[in-house]
Amino acid sequence: MQRLIPTGDAARPVAFTDAAEPVPGTGEALVKVEAFAPNRGETFLLENPQPGLLPGKDVAGFVVQAAADGSGPGVGTRVVGHPAQGGWAEYAAVPTHSIAVLPDGIDSVRAAALPLAGITALRLLRTAGALAGRRLLLTGASGGVGHFVTELAVGAGAEVTAVTATPERGARLSGFGARVVHEVSDAQGPFDVAFESAGGAQLPPALAKLRPGGLLVWFGQASRSPVTLDFFEVLGGPERATIQHFHYAGAPYGADLATLVDLVARGRLHPEIGRIAPWTETAATLVDLRERRIRGKAVLTTGEAR
Repeated sequence: MQRLIPTGDAARPVAFTDAAEPVPGTGEALVKVEAFAPNRGETFLLENPQPGLLPGKDVAGFVVQAAADGSGPGVGTRVVGHPAQGGWAEYAAVPTHSIAVLPDGIDSVRAAALPLAGITALRLLRTAGALAGRRLLLTGASGGVGHFVTELAVGAGAEVTAVTATPERGARLSGFGARVVHEVSDAQGPFDVAFESAGGAQLPPALAKLRPGGLLVWFGQASRSPVTLDFFEVLGGPERATIQHFHYAGAPYGADLATLVDLVARGRLHPEIGRIAPWTETAATLVDLRERRIRGKAVLTTGEAR
């Protein structure tokens, strides 16, 4: 089969190679990959790839070999999955606890856009607790996670202020009902919760926008610049504010994937897909994703996605 592997070349981060089909473990299904979605964090890993790295966490397709332990869906079932790695290939071994079945109304392209960004959004919002009537600030809002967080939070009754780089990148978020600004300093606080994904210079003013006792959930550093906090500025900010580090990881993912699929099927969640291309264009797409030339998700197809 064909697989994409790292090259270490920033201008062409991956290349095709011939590889043996993966041999699934006892609790894994072998999935014929029809579509996969790279994530911006994966583009950073490809800049200095570790030996043995097989990228690819978000896949959709159909089962060609059911798990040996009897768990998970049977052969021929259309699925979305979140393997630990190896999804940028014709076939991927996916743990059955990280698979959800797809209904006929959701194609592989939309499904592939769901896993990492969607699971992150669900788990982020759970850290905030009940959302109805609460005021949320979200930085880096025009990426895949930001679109999901905004749509889900507004749908749950939260008042969301989304920070985007340009009006164009914020237009869809405004359509969801979010208030869109382009600098954290322009956000009209105070906020109950700030979801901060940019790092660098954006975290301190986001923290300052919290109400007393508010929560800042730090879930990324998309700016790739470290954060500097001045103790005395923090001391003069909102009293008893909490900064909580967040990382989405923690299998199993199947239940969250099933929730996302159900929300899409019921018209309550709409993945933002900024590019759909054949997987022969993966290298160029990764560069554009890294350089923020794609809004929302990019999805690559290995053939005719169903």
